[in-house]
Amino acid sequence: MAIDVSPTFKPRLPGYRFNLTGWASLAVVVAWAAVAILAPYLTPHGVGDIVDLDYFGPMSAEFPLGTDYLGRDMLSRILFGARYTVGISLAATLIACTTGVTLGMAAAVSGGWFDAALSRFLDALNSIPSKLFGLVVVAGVGSSIPVLILTLAIIYTPGSYRFARALAVNVNTMDFVTVARIRGERLGYLIGSEILPNIIGPVFADVGIRFVFIVLLLSGLSFLGLGVQPPEADWGALVRENIGGLPFGAPAVMAPSFAIASLTIAVNLLIDNLPQKIRDRSA
Repeated sequence: MAIDVSPTFKPRLPGYRFNLTGWASLAVVVAWAAVAILAPYLTPHGVGDIVDLDYFGPMSAEFPLGTDYLGRDMLSRILFGARYTVGISLAATLIACTTGVTLGMAAAVSGGWFDAALSRFLDALNSIPSKLFGLVVVAGVGSSIPVLILTLAIIYTPGSYRFARALAVNVNTMDFVTVARIRGERLGYLIGSEILPNIIGPVFADVGIRFVFIVLLLSGLSFLGLGVQPPEADWGALVRENIGGLPFGAPAVMAPSFAIASLTIAVNLLIDNLPQKIRDRSA
């Protein structure tokens, strides 16, 4: 009697594997997300507490990232600032991409005057420089977290719309969409069941790119004094308020800059090293 000694079959998912760079960048992104959620439990000192008599204090065992221009612990402020940088950017990204992708698919499926009018309106909005638009809106309405989120979402909705529409137009010409239209399916079904599943991979990659852009724009607005307002501070505001320590090489001005760089570079590397099945819808 023959005995089967062949190795046990282990199902694999070809095309869905991360490489080493992908795993490393994913770890950084997840770490910052965890910091943003758990910041109140991770900060060794109160965010506004003056814990050092020396301003722009050096790095030490007690203050690993030094102290700021008032003697506050920079590690605590960076950990807590992640809540604003990551939270505001993520909320604005979700609003912008949800709105842009939905409108883009609707325009591609509907066509006609709706597509033309919406595309021309969003093209006009997209022609306004993002920083100029943000400066005008925030300076006119006032700086608050809801205003920042909506402003950032409006700025990046046109780009998400154009990207989603370009993908949806190609899918809309395929036979299975034509069959669904002949069956009498409505717009909502065509968008949700026929178009979206076939563009979801590139859309996820675009969400990451929009997130990076929004982080950088939010940090720029905060550096100019129009972002998160004191006593709260995101990473851009931390750079601005400690800019006086730059001639001294103070860690208080370098640490938030490295935090911004680590998050944006990690997200970029994660997008570049996404599994093939996610990056390429035709894989």
